Amino acid sequence: MTSGDSEKILRQSKIAAASGWIGSALEYYDFFIYATAASLVFPQIFFPSQNPTVAIVASLATYGVGYIARPIGAFVLGHYGDTHGRKSVLVLCLFLMGCSTVLVGLLPTYGQIGFLAPVSLVFLRVAQGLALGGEYGGAATYVAEHAPPGKRGFYTSWIQTTATLGLFLSLAVIGLLRYVLSYPNNPSIPSGPTAFEAWGWRIPFLLSVILLAVSVYIRLKLSESPIFLEMKAQGRGSKAPLTESFAHWGNAKIVLKALFGATAGQGVVWYCGQFYALYFLTATLKVDYIHSYLFIAIALCIGTPFFVLMGRLSDRIGRKPILLLGLLMAVLTYQPIFRAITVSANPALAAAVERSPVILRTSDYDGRLALTLEALGDAAVKIVRPTKLTSDVDKARVYLNGKGIPFTLAPAEPGSALTLEVNGKTVPGFNAKAYDTALVGSGYDRIVDPRTKFADPEAMDQPRVVALLTVLVLYVTLVYGPIAAFLVELFPARIRYTSMSLPYHIGNGWFGGFLPLIAASIALFTGDIYSGLWYPIAIAALCFIIGLVVLPETKDNDINA
Repeated sequence: MTSGDSEKILRQSKIAAASGWIGSALEYYDFFIYATAASLVFPQIFFPSQNPTVAIVASLATYGVGYIARPIGAFVLGHYGDTHGRKSVLVLCLFLMGCSTVLVGLLPTYGQIGFLAPVSLVFLRVAQGLALGGEYGGAATYVAEHAPPGKRGFYTSWIQTTATLGLFLSLAVIGLLRYVLSYPNNPSIPSGPTAFEAWGWRIPFLLSVILLAVSVYIRLKLSESPIFLEMKAQGRGSKAPLTESFAHWGNAKIVLKALFGATAGQGVVWYCGQFYALYFLTATLKVDYIHSYLFIAIALCIGTPFFVLMGRLSDRIGRKPILLLGLLMAVLTYQPIFRAITVSANPALAAAVERSPVILRTSDYDGRLALTLEALGDAAVKIVRPTKLTSDVDKARVYLNGKGIPFTLAPAEPGSALTLEVNGKTVPGFNAKAYDTALVGSGYDRIVDPRTKFADPEAMDQPRVVALLTVLVLYVTLVYGPIAAFLVELFPARIRYTSMSLPYHIGNGWFGGFLPLIAASIALFTGDIYSGLWYPIAIAALCFIIGLVVLPETKDNDINA
């Protein structure tokens, strides 16, 4: 090979990495901006109902449809990518995601077209999920198959920055718009506090058209993967990649190893370190959205370069040890880190819990979850009062959660009435006024500023909050930085796109995507604000054990095979 050929290959590798990076960042931005709008405005304008709970649940269900659709997209588009080429599917995914996102921004409301509005929104959300399901496997495969020998971890790690970049961009755009359009003293905005809800929410969706045009143009200029072209020329391509991937036990076993030894754990670490951390700040610790967005954004900026560093390091020492280290650190330190975030972000709450723990004693200890969860507004799960509460336990739980007061559920003697214990006082049954009186002097009246209803920013140790959030992002870089190269190297070229996409999107879309809802449900039900963390800890621990035992090291695998 001449030096000219080497330079040409290197140039193509860089172009492939850049195109994959730009396109994937756009797709994640489009996917994540929906999360905020799903609770801020969609329940009112797309799912109006006399019962607001019904509207919120419908909006949440629509949000979840995108995660459910991701593995379906991996199935369908992965099959097409293995049979017809990587490039064409990448262009299709980008076009599908961009167009569906822009159309959400143009969608008429329920008041304008009736039930066709929510039906159309669901359809567009499904399109987003399908597009993202096909995007990641194609981008990772395409970049890896262009990467120079010994640098697959480095080149594919740029793809790994795109989910975090997409989240960062969505936070920046939504945060800026909410601040500007909700600023009540701005004379240039006559609609004042309702501007974002009325029309400003459409702007982040419509901005996608600019990114879409640039990204599609770049991808149309790309050449097909050289490994795919060589494979097709030699007749080694698969005519039935779905069957080979999942119906043949030899490969299906590898898919299961990838899912339960890597991607499920990687998914919960990713969503816990970024989305659930944001929920914890806003919904649990009552930090206002401006400071919450800022803290997360700074942590993302500090942590993002480490995706590339971990990818590069995995080229030297292997994918497996870095991935397993990230899982292990999450298991061992999530509880102390989130407790430290409480002390730093809302010291009044931490002090009240330490000094005056609230205990609910009930003979109905198992209880029932009579809480309806609002979707991830500001990546937050909020409490919605149910229309009917059938027991004092339900009423007490809703009362305390509504005030942001952590509590402990404890058993009482069978047949005994519910009692609340706090500050040496005991209140039988449920009585809101009696609860208010019992809580006087316990410190819970100071966990938020009564004027703003948010935690006092002056009392926060803001640098420490950012430092702790950065540690969570660094864990994400450990598990996420090497994962693309690992999955590409795990499967043969003829069925690579299909085989790697499914475990990735089940791990991230299902185990990770529903983490904020599952973890928040656990915390709201038990009253323990840290109990929801046991979900990601359990999944990460399971994946660490399975991965340690069954996962192979892949960095030296021949991906041409």
